[in-house]
Amino acid sequence: MTDEEKRLTRRRFYKAEQEAGFVENHTTETAQTRNPAYRLAFHDTDFLLREELRPVRFQLELLKTEMLLEEAGIGSTLVCYGSARIPSPEQAATLVANAPPEGKAVAERLAVKSRYYTEARNLCRIASECAIVEKGMRQFVACSGGGPSIMEAANRGAADVGAESIGLNIVLPHEQVPNPYVTPRLAFQFHYFALRKMHFLLRARAVAVFPGGFGTLDEMMELLTLIQTGKMKPIPVLLFGAEFWNKIIDFEALADEGVVSRADLALIHWVETAEEAWAEIVRFYDLDC
Repeated sequence: MTDEEKRLTRRRFYKAEQEAGFVENHTTETAQTRNPAYRLAFHDTDFLLREELRPVRFQLELLKTEMLLEEAGIGSTLVCYGSARIPSPEQAATLVANAPPEGKAVAERLAVKSRYYTEARNLCRIASECAIVEKGMRQFVACSGGGPSIMEAANRGAADVGAESIGLNIVLPHEQVPNPYVTPRLAFQFHYFALRKMHFLLRARAVAVFPGGFGTLDEMMELLTLIQTGKMKPIPVLLFGAEFWNKIIDFEALADEGVVSRADLALIHWVETAEEAWAEIVRFYDLDC
């Protein structure tokens, strides 16, 4: 027995990856070993994808992202929600020029909203430049849904100053790949919308909401509900574009009708620029940045 084998602190059981290596390198081909039943459970994709294994898949999606963000030293995030259809300023003119006659008006309205791409980019650049570190963990790391448009702008703003940023992508029936500005080691892919939305908010210390559609509305309303009901501690919820949002949702009418209290409307901080949004975050947390 070697000195290493005599050490009291030495593992007495092989790690799972070592056991998997034994199987790969030493398993004899027989009718039994070729049958799927003989596969190690954690190597058996068919087994893991069974209906009964959904709770295990929930846990895996929760744990993988949590563990990798912790290992990356991500203490908190600045989350950006917003449309996947708003063009960047560089793309706005092309979008309008290529639009069919019946879609020209919609394309023009989207092109006008390209300024929100700029504001999302600027906000995440400002937050990343501050590079706040607390207890060895990085704070206000830019986080988006990992896709195009407003999401791309958020990751791009961090990349502008050489900072890392997070992308929480989702599997959709049509192809969707992470935008090129997401830090590769912080690019995650989710099957379950619920787990993705949980990860958006687990580390969120501020959320910027830009004009968007059903997905943005879903994410924003869940966030407001969590804070309203006391399930989540208050954080700055920064809505960009009062003209857009008040056209889409009559917040005052909700209070007038009594279905929310007027105090609930104070959960929303209205802003138009990245500088206004960051000033609100600084004020809320009394930051020196």
